[in-house]
Amino acid sequence: MLIAGIDEAGRGSCLGPLVMAVTVIGKADEEKLIKIGVKDSKMLSRGAREKQFPEIKKIVLESASIHILPEAIDSIRVTKSLNEIEAMNAAKLLNGLNSKPDIVYVDSPDVVMAEFGKRIQKYLEFSTRIISEHKADINYPVVSAASIIAKVERDNAVKELEKEFGELGSGYPHDEITIKFLKKYFIDNTEAPHFVRRSWQTIINMQEEKFQKKLF
Repeated sequence: MLIAGIDEAGRGSCLGPLVMAVTVIGKADEEKLIKIGVKDSKMLSRGAREKQFPEIKKIVLESASIHILPEAIDSIRVTKSLNEIEAMNAAKLLNGLNSKPDIVYVDSPDVVMAEFGKRIQKYLEFSTRIISEHKADINYPVVSAASIIAKVERDNAVKELEKEFGELGSGYPHDEITIKFLKKYFIDNTEAPHFVRRSWQTIINMQEEKFQKKLF
């Protein structure tokens, strides 16, 4: 029996891509993921994630990822929720697999856990069982593996941006490094950088503050 896990990295970040990943493995081989120490990516150091990344790629039967850029998120959020955007892309990942899983485990962002599975089913082109749960990235090693792939790829994407723009921090609104970068950028420039999510409240507030200062 083939099982798949889906998770994301960067959902709440106000800059950089939202990265979603899927991993597929034979149920009997899942023990190999446990053996190398896979956990929810947030429970591992950056070094541990980067070490496990190639090991996961060797163990799983198949993996894939999608980078959803800020401009795409902003554009689609005009008509669809972030949960719906994630569901659409989860289905896109699954539809693109060569090895179709019998069961898919997914970390649910919906308050009612099963709703996210129903969202994904709408866009699927094949039949499978979806188990949508909170903390799936902790409870299922195949989801933990997807979590690690998504997180490493997102970290690398932010690292590429930092080569041009300097230290950006994690990208989350609670990160002082991120906020310090954004405030300075808005002081030095007339509009937000291309890699921020302009529909995020953090960015909207900074843009309004900039506008108010220009008025007075």
